[in-house]
Amino acid sequence: MITPDEHLMANYAQVMVHYALNNGQGIKKGDTVFLVGQENTKPLYLAIAREIYTAGGNVINNYIPDNTKDNSLPRFLLQNGSDEQIGFFAQPYWKGIVDAADHILFIISEPDIHYLEGIPSSKISMMNSARAPYMKMREEKEQAGKLSWSLCLYGTQSMAEEAGLTLEAYWEQIIEACYLREHDPVSKWKSVQQEIEQIKDQLDNLAIEKLHIKGDDVDLHIQLGPNRKWLSGGGKNIPSFEIFTSPDWRGTNGSISFNQPLYYSGKRITGVSLQFENGVVVASAATENEDALKEMIAQENADKVGEFSLTDRRHSRITRFMATTLFDENMGGEFGNTHIALGNAYKDTFPGDLSAVSDEQWAGMGYNSCPKVHTDIISTSNRTVTATLQNGTERIIYQDGQFVLNEVNTIRG
Repeated sequence: MITPDEHLMANYAQVMVHYALNNGQGIKKGDTVFLVGQENTKPLYLAIAREIYTAGGNVINNYIPDNTKDNSLPRFLLQNGSDEQIGFFAQPYWKGIVDAADHILFIISEPDIHYLEGIPSSKISMMNSARAPYMKMREEKEQAGKLSWSLCLYGTQSMAEEAGLTLEAYWEQIIEACYLREHDPVSKWKSVQQEIEQIKDQLDNLAIEKLHIKGDDVDLHIQLGPNRKWLSGGGKNIPSFEIFTSPDWRGTNGSISFNQPLYYSGKRITGVSLQFENGVVVASAATENEDALKEMIAQENADKVGEFSLTDRRHSRITRFMATTLFDENMGGEFGNTHIALGNAYKDTFPGDLSAVSDEQWAGMGYNSCPKVHTDIISTSNRTVTATLQNGTERIIYQDGQFVLNEVNTIRG
């Protein structure tokens, strides 16, 4: 185990408090942050809490015992608890948290990445499903513009081993990806975000009707649908280099395979492939833990697409598999990455007033509703993305791991 440098932890905390939270704007004096982390994240947890207090904010602490196979409370509950205990949800408590918090900050860390190994997927899904009301509360407050959230990563020996790296090399990826050695990492993040926003604006101005993603392991058509805009991380994930949207799930057709592992409910799922017809997964397979994949897809509306995303390799400094979605969905490398998420759509891809849209209207626009699941599945293989615009022309927008929006590449007009 290494002890992270205090200066780097201070820079990390500055990024999270003064950039990541409040959608890239940082917290304001008097804001309340619900801070979540396990015991092993203590150096970063304390640095973030101190930075919040220094900025005039308040902290609601959720400091959790480390999850390991020998000492995990969730594992104990799943092995020994009744269905009623596993599905327990303290509604007043979680409502109070959501009501009190202006921001939620999760420090992702796994002291034992396989701590749920051997637990039936059905039981894990039962536990996850119990939190659906909490996610719904969060979503409603976020749509009203009164809540922001962000994620960051604290590396462990277990995660490094899973990724095939030393702990030092693992942390080096975190440090580089998050610009923690910069003299002013907050300003650096704002500068990079501005570049990504320019690409996002170009995509919006194209008025894309649908996309065709083609490569050796993918031949997929995605319908964007009306009332959509593209988004970038904007502080919601650190790091975040992706540009994404939530398409009309009903217009997804074709097949796609993924060369990166998926982690769901504590299980590593590899070799994932999906077949879509009229927006629904009609066939799925995996070379490892296929039962967990199928258990996830069996959740209500988890067999539909909630997100489509592209990462430009020129922005991301992440070059290695990191065994966590937060980093892997932002991987750069030779071909950038493409990923889709099964499950819940991001309603903030709607360009209007979110609070004025009813559930029936969301459904009518093809925004998938699945509070229990939003699971990103990632591929870093080469592919070409061709957009069909509303005027009927086709144009390549992404090739060889980067956006090509400034190039003349109209296929037909």
